[in-house]
Amino acid sequence: MLKRRRAYLLALVAVAALIFPWGLAQPRALDDLRNFVFDTFQRLAPRAYDPQAPTRVVGIDEKSLKAYGQWPWPRARLAELVDRLRELGAASIAFDFIFAEPDRTGAIQILDAILDARARAEVAKLVAKAPSGDQIFAEALSRAPTTLGVTLTDAVAAPLPAKSGLVTAGDDPAPFLVSFAGAVSPERRLADAAQGLGATNWWADHDQIVRRVPLVTRAGEFLMPSLALEALRVAQGESAIVIRSSNASGQTAFGRQTGVNAIKVGAFEIDTGPNAEVRPRYSHRAAARDISAKDVLDGRVGRDDIEGRIIFIGALATGLGDIRATPLDPVAPGVDVHAQIIESIAAGALLARPDWAPGLEFVVAVFAFLLIMGLLYVAPLLVSAAAAPLMVVGLFAGAFYLFDRHGVLLDPAYPSLAIVGGYLFGAVTLWRAETSARRHVRQAFGKFVSPAVVDRLAEHPDRLVLGGETRELTVLFSDLRNFSRISEGMSARELTQFMNDYLTPMTDAILEEEGTVDKYMGDAVLAFWNAPLDTEDHPRKAVRAALMMRDALIGLNKRRAAAAAASGHDAQPAAMGLGLHLGPCSVGNMGSIRRFDYSILGDNVNLASRLEGASKAFQTDIVASGAVRDAAPDFAWIDLGRVRVVGKNEATEVFAIAGDSGMAASDSYVRWRNFHNLMRQEYESGRFDAAAERASALAQSVPEPWPALYVALEERYRMLAREGLQLNWSSVWTLSSK
Repeated sequence: MLKRRRAYLLALVAVAALIFPWGLAQPRALDDLRNFVFDTFQRLAPRAYDPQAPTRVVGIDEKSLKAYGQWPWPRARLAELVDRLRELGAASIAFDFIFAEPDRTGAIQILDAILDARARAEVAKLVAKAPSGDQIFAEALSRAPTTLGVTLTDAVAAPLPAKSGLVTAGDDPAPFLVSFAGAVSPERRLADAAQGLGATNWWADHDQIVRRVPLVTRAGEFLMPSLALEALRVAQGESAIVIRSSNASGQTAFGRQTGVNAIKVGAFEIDTGPNAEVRPRYSHRAAARDISAKDVLDGRVGRDDIEGRIIFIGALATGLGDIRATPLDPVAPGVDVHAQIIESIAAGALLARPDWAPGLEFVVAVFAFLLIMGLLYVAPLLVSAAAAPLMVVGLFAGAFYLFDRHGVLLDPAYPSLAIVGGYLFGAVTLWRAETSARRHVRQAFGKFVSPAVVDRLAEHPDRLVLGGETRELTVLFSDLRNFSRISEGMSARELTQFMNDYLTPMTDAILEEEGTVDKYMGDAVLAFWNAPLDTEDHPRKAVRAALMMRDALIGLNKRRAAAAAASGHDAQPAAMGLGLHLGPCSVGNMGSIRRFDYSILGDNVNLASRLEGASKAFQTDIVASGAVRDAAPDFAWIDLGRVRVVGKNEATEVFAIAGDSGMAASDSYVRWRNFHNLMRQEYESGRFDAAAERASALAQSVPEPWPALYVALEERYRMLAREGLQLNWSSVWTLSSK
């Protein structure tokens, strides 16, 4: 007991030393796991899109490009778009584009394409009288509540100062903000005309998924609001944005500089992370959110869709390249993300990852670890085995509840790792301690038996203990069909004679191919290959034995029919079902201490039995798994597809065997197989009527006893055709009986 306790204590210390530093160091792997959990939560319960949301996206989509040509469009057309939106009552118009260069599509740029100097001079006179595209666009921007995009970069380039007044309260937020060296700004004339300038930058994680978005960033010495925040300010007609940091009035940080706490713009006070970032709770893309720019320019957009709303203008066409990944969508337009930020703010649906969350998660992990380790040591195995998954489920359920109802992100994965790691290490340690104790007891018994017996047991301990080894076996399970009907009317002597006449050739076929007969179960036979001694090419030997058993049964039926005819009676022909499977099985001495047999156990043994049962559904006699077929491919196999047998969740590929390798090389078999495969292709493609027609044709052309197979398949295909192709239909045939 003392040794057991010491071993368990050492395991506890070892697991703690392995798991708990993760909670303190917070490595990237843990952050990736946490992001996966939080992304899954969003996929399980995304924010529902509200058609009354205060945003819309006017997109440069494929329809608009087809109507007005490739991007960039002339600035005069963009001016028309702004004027249309202003006339429809837009509260704010934000461009998710950077107009860093003069208009390249204006009339003055056409002059360079005119080779004749006189013609170029004449055109230049006309062009000089017309306003430029940039001038028209700037005038439109000045008439409307507009915001232009700015891209912050690491290249040193002086940014334009922000249009909004950025007021700070508390500690200087600059050290905590995402920082860039400079910016790519709109052309000065356009920037001066717009009411707002906002950064279009994201804060993507290393997997390039946008989970957090900074509302304020830093470009050199300038603070720059995001495009979404600036659009929100312009919509409210506010002149300033207030940044509240640690140690501001009402913020308790006890002198520590912990970063940004909140950002206030007009009627909205937005709680943020220390880097001024927010976590939007995304909704799926919604058709009501996106409006084609062509529809706006064509006057087909109603005032209700625009009036009083914040309008983001951006790229919706995939070819324009403004693509982002979100927790919900691997491919999403970047402009949609801007809109979703505003929607989350307006709906109060921002997600929060409190600064105390890592500390709480560490405490929960320690408590849960100590609880499961203590429970494992003192409670019965079933109690601790049930407690571990229940604790994990409870952690995830609680975290999801906080996410869904309160928008709080707490990580259940790290405490769950502590539970699972502690349970596994503790269980293995206890198991090894128990095994060592039993071995010690067995060794002690050697003092009470003769040395000769001890020596023999030392050489062959498997003769003493129950159980055995795991080996790769080919398993055969056969069973008589309609045994009750065959035996009806037989006397006990006649029935015994029949069973002997049946089992003798079956056993001879197995033994001739070096198989081992495990047991007889009434009229059923269980046999296997590759134990107790290694058997070379055992799957092929098992298949040959199955074919021999088929031939032996045919011979038995002929002899019984002849004997019955001689006596003036009818003999009910015997039919057999046989399953073959290849896989790891437990083989050895099994039973009780007083009585045991060399036998096999395992899931693969059960599957061989289920394949025998599957032969009833297919109305054929031998059904083998794909593993057997792959190990003995030169026989004449018929692909039956995939089935899910009773008691198994996974599907199994199954085959019928038509004959040996000689038959496999025959032209008649090749034609049969090819036509059969065409039928299978029709079925796999969901064309059940066509598959049924091919099955019917095969039933008329194949030799006995194979028509029964195609009659059964035709019935199944006809039934599926009547039901129609179902959503998420699978070609796997789920069998309902053994």
